[in-house]
Amino acid sequence: MRCIDANGNQIGVISLTHARQLAEAAGLDLVEISPNADPPVCRIMDYGRYKYEQEKREKTARQGHAGGKLKEVKFHANVDEHDYQTKLRHLREFIADGHRVKVSLFFRGRENAHQELGFEIMNRVLRDCADVAAPSQIPTPMGRALVMMLGPRRGAHLSAPAPSPRNTPAEVPQSSKRS
Repeated sequence: MRCIDANGNQIGVISLTHARQLAEAAGLDLVEISPNADPPVCRIMDYGRYKYEQEKREKTARQGHAGGKLKEVKFHANVDEHDYQTKLRHLREFIADGHRVKVSLFFRGRENAHQELGFEIMNRVLRDCADVAAPSQIPTPMGRALVMMLGPRRGAHLSAPAPSPRNTPAEVPQSSKRS
């Protein structure tokens, strides 16, 4: 087998027993690195330290992954236009930062009898952020709420400005406006 010492220098092709003696003399472990090579490659190293450093690298790689974070934006069935635009702007900012967003719409009291208003608002949210977000879960009723999941759209320009209220017509139904 081909053997490499603790400093990374090649010792050469030696027998397994000789490689074990060298590892034992150095107080280290003999680790098979490439079993499919001809001849197999082994290295003399501290295996515990190697595993520790490998886990540390994996942990730092996971920390840098921002796509795993989930944000939530909550609506109600009778949301006013300004509140809607503010929540939509926050939603677009979360998407631009690479986060997934859970959009929840809660029904209070008699609003539960008019779930079609909630579906209209959810569909409006989908239309208003279609340029930067893609639904990973369509609006689904869950108890007294509608829940939808949005994620960043692949290849979309994430810093796209939100549509201004002047350019988009107000689509709030008459029955949901406050008196």
